[in-house]
Amino acid sequence: MAAKVFTPNPIYSPFLITDKTPQQKHNLGHFYLSKNTSKRRRVVSSSIMAPPIPSSPLAPPSSSLLAPLSRSPAATLPLSRVWREIQGSNNWDNLIEPLSPILQQEITRYGNLLSASYKGFDLNPDSKRYLNCKYGKKSLLKESGIHDPDGYQVTKYIYATSDININPIQNEPNRARWIGYVAVSSDNSVKRLGRRDIVVTFRGTVTNPEWLANLMSSLTPARLDPHNPRPDVKVESGFLSLYTSGESESTFGLESCREQLLSEISRLMNKHKGEEMSITLAGHSMGSSLAQLLAYDIAELGMNQRRGERAVPVTVFSFAGPRVGNLGFKDRCEELGVKVLRITNINDPITKLPGFLFNENFRALGGVYELPWSCSCYTHVGVELTLDFFDVQNISCVHDLETYINLVNRPRSSKSAVNEDNFGGEFLNRTSEMMFGKGQRRALQLRNTATKAAYLLSSVSNHLLYYNIF
Repeated sequence: MAAKVFTPNPIYSPFLITDKTPQQKHNLGHFYLSKNTSKRRRVVSSSIMAPPIPSSPLAPPSSSLLAPLSRSPAATLPLSRVWREIQGSNNWDNLIEPLSPILQQEITRYGNLLSASYKGFDLNPDSKRYLNCKYGKKSLLKESGIHDPDGYQVTKYIYATSDININPIQNEPNRARWIGYVAVSSDNSVKRLGRRDIVVTFRGTVTNPEWLANLMSSLTPARLDPHNPRPDVKVESGFLSLYTSGESESTFGLESCREQLLSEISRLMNKHKGEEMSITLAGHSMGSSLAQLLAYDIAELGMNQRRGERAVPVTVFSFAGPRVGNLGFKDRCEELGVKVLRITNINDPITKLPGFLFNENFRALGGVYELPWSCSCYTHVGVELTLDFFDVQNISCVHDLETYINLVNRPRSSKSAVNEDNFGGEFLNRTSEMMFGKGQRRALQLRNTATKAAYLLSSVSNHLLYYNIF
């Protein structure tokens, strides 16, 4: 399915700014907001005046969210009645453009739950909980600023270990790092949500082994189903390593991230047997890759199938996620009914990796004939909801989770708001169309993307050095 460039519209935003509404300014410099047109994209440049994140991100939708704003029933009915559509049962048809207010709220809600995986991560080398969670399971959501902590109960912390040895000379075993958590909706929230929701969140890359895992761009067969290895289903080897490796060097070492997750999800499904249920996985950056691997794993093993009942929906909300596997992986996920909603920024280079050149856009000739190397090309999975923002003074913001969440809820700037910067951006777009051929414009786009990637990696390296992670 083609990507949809989304510009939040005030009419559909649950957080309308009026003269009486306090505004929270985000210093993100120039903000580029794209407009869907068949020929070109109008560039609007302005400072961001984003509304604050809602005070109760887990609260039920207000009556204003349920106004008849779309032809889709999911935009006019309460969440408890349309939760399957919001989870992607119809591939989010008529819910993205324009963005359904309930879907907008759910993206924000899962984004806030995901942010706890960052806020709870202890990066203080002098702390006893270094590279682990700073808080206990009962207090994590509250300490992370989730204003309705009773909506979900955290049931398990998840740890991941890479089999990449940072210092092969010393041959020290790699330690497991806290990567996220499993939670389940409380009895009080089941009625509001319409089902029992099992949530798994995965933070993005922070430690050095995780960055090395990201840079391992070779495809390898997933082979997660022992009864049917499916060698044509291939995924990025570094992500697979993080997902399947455990602390094997230690007698009392942790199980792999995969074993921890499958065990806990199976336990929760058995505990709530007979209830309406959903499995929702939320990840940012590298974490979205682990979320997609887990979603595929659950569906491939048939864990979401229940005898005599409908299958439990498995949905991934991916924020700034890279590609995970090849065409075989994509096709198998779709065959198994795994739903993935990718929230991306077109200026975020991480979403274009791995497979910067050899990807879904390169595997077919004229969009019709499959080329011999198509099975070795990386391919995105799912439906894309695309934002467009960039700040030359703060390159890392193009990949920041909080920026993604804020921008999903940002009302669109007035069409009449045109200043010198706007005119300059529009002028440059038109000039490039007149002066350069399609191939040359594509080369310029690739160069610009590569430049942004270099700036972002430089920013990340400085961040890691600051925290003495290298």
